Amino acid sequence: MPAHTTHSLLDLPKHQGLRLRLVEELRAKGIRDQSVLKAIMDVPRHFFLDQALAEMAYQDKAMPIGEGQTISQPYTVAFQSELLAVEPHMKILEIGTGSGYQACILDQLGARVFSVETIRALHRSSQILLKHLNCKAKLFVGDGSVGLPSYAPFDRILVTAASPNIPEALKNQVRTGGHLVIPVGELSEQTMLKLTKVSPTEWSQEAFPGFRFVPLTGEYGWSV
Repeated sequence: MPAHTTHSLLDLPKHQGLRLRLVEELRAKGIRDQSVLKAIMDVPRHFFLDQALAEMAYQDKAMPIGEGQTISQPYTVAFQSELLAVEPHMKILEIGTGSGYQACILDQLGARVFSVETIRALHRSSQILLKHLNCKAKLFVGDGSVGLPSYAPFDRILVTAASPNIPEALKNQVRTGGHLVIPVGELSEQTMLKLTKVSPTEWSQEAFPGFRFVPLTGEYGWSV
């Protein structure tokens, strides 16, 4: 679990320099949304990792966060955020809080963020850190594969874990005109899908192969 000590929550010029370099790397890899790049620059990723990993926080790599889970690589966070096409005040549901980093990025983009985590220890550590960072995301413990029906509908739903299919429960919680971004496929590799709810009964779909996430668990996830 990330060791959020006072020392590890210092954002020093060296960290800011490494973030700037990361932003340039993401731009070179094709990320174009300036608001997403600014959010990556503004949110210190090393806050979300164990202090021992702080020096590696700005490499474009996934990192362990405890409980068998990972913080997604920055490119993946930026790519998913760009696919969402976030606008200020949008209501966004994130499935898989993990370290809380993606929720903070979405909060930085001006969204109203609701995030569900199935692992209680990660939920607790994220709650403490996000409060310290004045991140307004609302965090919940539960089965993310069923979403948050009592808070639906959402303008956007983002799934940050590998799903064996597209859960109908999540599709039902997207408002017309909204997007669902979800990695779907085998446990070894997934295709990122961006589904747009064109009408109450019709969806359009874009597909982007070559991603790998930890498994989505729960009623509509993997039995692992």
